[in-house]
Amino acid sequence: MHKVFGIKENAEYFDREGAYLIAYNDNKIAVALTPKGYFFLGGGLQNGESHLDCIKRECLEEVGYSVLIEDKLCSAETYTTHPKIGHFHPIQTYYLGKLLKKEASAIEKDHTLCWIEYEKLKGKMFSEMQNWALEELSLILNKI
Repeated sequence: MHKVFGIKENAEYFDREGAYLIAYNDNKIAVALTPKGYFFLGGGLQNGESHLDCIKRECLEEVGYSVLIEDKLCSAETYTTHPKIGHFHPIQTYYLGKLLKKEASAIEKDHTLCWIEYEKLKGKMFSEMQNWALEELSLILNKI
């Protein structure tokens, strides 16, 4: 499943491809709490990086965990305006998986790992795309 948010204007957009892990365990979802709000673990791809390598790197940086990446869940993109970048076009792909083992201290000190029940997290992700991906997860699992 893929969904597009926002309306593309006749402008030059900055494209940013990202990959994210939706880790779940015992009806709870792992998210990073940052000063901006809740985000799935992951982020933007670096030069030549695969989605899976990006998720592994970002999870180590953000929360210090190694991960098991299972299946692709969905993807989304949005056309928006960013206060510093201007016209912004993030393209995000979401994968199901698990956090395995605490390997190191998180590098990104403003990221706190939280395990939150679906009902308490629903509608509270920072981005509309990630809220939608959370809904897609609930449809797949049917048990949250």
